[in-house]
Amino acid sequence: MSVAPVMDLKEQPPQYNQQPHPIQQGYDQPMQPQFQPVQHTSQTTVIVQQPQSTGPRFKNVRTWSSPLCGCFEDITSCLLGWCCLPCYECHLSMRMGESCCVPICVPGAMIALRAKLRGEQGIQGSVCDDCVTQSCCGPCATCQLARELNYIQYNGL
Repeated sequence: MSVAPVMDLKEQPPQYNQQPHPIQQGYDQPMQPQFQPVQHTSQTTVIVQQPQSTGPRFKNVRTWSSPLCGCFEDITSCLLGWCCLPCYECHLSMRMGESCCVPICVPGAMIALRAKLRGEQGIQGSVCDDCVTQSCCGPCATCQLARELNYIQYNGL
């Protein structure tokens, strides 16, 4: 059986290096940033005059080709809108080059499609008009969109 040596109380423990840790050095003093000069080799171009917009895409802003409640001008769109509006909205979305799932999965999709067509064709109105029209008269607005696509013979992208 081995016995561990007993430390004499008169002996002092070994002394360790009493210098502060490198992270602690200078803790009492604010650190002085060390800057090194940076050499830039690139040139800066200053634009004196901003490029100007060429204006609206269409100068002659027009109205919709048919009124909102003109469903009887195209009985097919009227019946499709009345009988199966979600399917008809998916069909119109595909005709406009979007996914067929857009009207089902995207909130406000028909407002966005209406605004897209209005912007592309220079039709008078605003996003607010589109939102109110689609919210208050959804089936009629969808039929109007279909009639407009037929009027311009829109085949998508």
